[in-house]
Amino acid sequence: MSQVHVSTHPLVKHKLTLLRDVSTDHRSFRELVRELALLLCYEATMDLKLVSKSVTTPMGEAHGYRTEDTIGLVPILRAGLGLVDGVMELLPSVQVWHIGLYRDERTLRPVEYYNKLPTAPTVQICLVLDPMLATGGSAVATVDILKRWGVERIKFLGLIAAPEGIERLSKAHPNVPIHVAAVDDHLNDIGFIVPGLGDAGDRQFGT
Repeated sequence: MSQVHVSTHPLVKHKLTLLRDVSTDHRSFRELVRELALLLCYEATMDLKLVSKSVTTPMGEAHGYRTEDTIGLVPILRAGLGLVDGVMELLPSVQVWHIGLYRDERTLRPVEYYNKLPTAPTVQICLVLDPMLATGGSAVATVDILKRWGVERIKFLGLIAAPEGIERLSKAHPNVPIHVAAVDDHLNDIGFIVPGLGDAGDRQFGT
């Protein structure tokens, strides 16, 4: 579990509680997802590589740093789209690609239907974005795709994880850190996280 990072930030706990509430409307839900993505991205990028950089201030020269790593966002369609804006507030120069997966409701296995990655990697780090790490199937499939593509470092960023999803992703890809706001109790018989927050895609898009 050393690769699992559960936020302890008070604002994350507060906003996640509002997000879970069944009475939270679609507009508020989307805004909370954006805010949580920003906060979690801050924590997930604590290990970015830095190089020295000097700048001229109105009072003289200051020695500082700039980030060296280039980052790509890979939201898993469609629910992962809601996390993109929050991450891009902190990382406005990131590249964004989309991978489309849907869960077969009978087998609970992911089915790929969309992939527009470039021919070769153009970044050092990819953040896989998906609000819910439930069965872990979509996350594992996405990381499989990215590793075949040749990206060097991959992290998963989500809101809520189930122990089953963590176990599956960690077993398949032990070198992929998992950053979430909470780890919940279990999956129910239809593969939803309990207590969770319901269907993250439906609640974001009002469907």
